[in-house]
Amino acid sequence: MMACAPGLTLAHGSVTPDADLCIIQIGYFKAHFKVYLPETHQHEDFCEDLPGIGNSVFVMEYEHDGLANAPIDFRIIRNVTGQGRFTNLGHVEELGDLEKITVLYHPAAIQPDVFAVGHVFDVPGEFVGIVSVVRPDGEGRYTAVFPFEAGHTGYGYWPWVIAGLLLLQLNYLWMSGRITRFRQRLEAPATQAPGVHDG
Repeated sequence: MMACAPGLTLAHGSVTPDADLCIIQIGYFKAHFKVYLPETHQHEDFCEDLPGIGNSVFVMEYEHDGLANAPIDFRIIRNVTGQGRFTNLGHVEELGDLEKITVLYHPAAIQPDVFAVGHVFDVPGEFVGIVSVVRPDGEGRYTAVFPFEAGHTGYGYWPWVIAGLLLLQLNYLWMSGRITRFRQRLEAPATQAPGVHDG
């Protein structure tokens, strides 16, 4: 069960946990990524999924000095890809025009030291954040996407914990021979019911 966890984490967009920090990878650029819900959770920060809706602040603290001088644009769209938290850049590109499903767009701008943008989520749902950085040579851009939920963060690791406990219980029953004995009782020929006599 625990061996599956890293793969699930890597599949979840371009934001990955690193010790106590969340790192967003945009091309070769890296930044510490966090989201705040100041009205309901004060100074508590979240990696991606938000336990509530309302006023939110997305923050990137640059780990790469080049980001301080690079134009960065930020977009949030409704996640209509059908891929849930496995949505990647390819899925977003297949959508084509994003304007109709965009809930927030912050045009490219240079923000020294830290990038911050606010948004008010009126309803819970699944979304995709899209961060783009213009390349230093001006030829194209680097883009990272991260799917997230606002207002509901699912069941976390509980389904995996429950599944693991069930597997352990089944393994115990098998190793102790109880499953084998149960199957033998089911397969044994039926005996004459008590109280039934010939004649």
